[in-house]
Amino acid sequence: MNRNNPIGIFDSGIGGTSIWTAINNYLPNENTIYLADSKNAPYGEKSKQEIIDFSIKNTVFLMERNCKAIVVACNTATTNA
Repeated sequence: MNRNNPIGIFDSGIGGTSIWTAINNYLPNENTIYLADSKNAPYGEKSKQEIIDFSIKNTVFLMERNCKAIVVACNTATTNA
């Protein structure tokens, strides 16, 4: 893992941009990737299994981009997956 790799952040939409902003404020020298899964939003209307599947897909997407850490900025995903 390269220390210059980005930090990945995902949410079902744009609500997690406040988390992205906080990370950029506290860690201004870090690169970030923000994934807004607006195609499947809102997650609150989905089954638990669908939310788990979306969360895995989002995590894999960010891992494929060599993220050194992944932040789940989605409350629905953190409570279901």
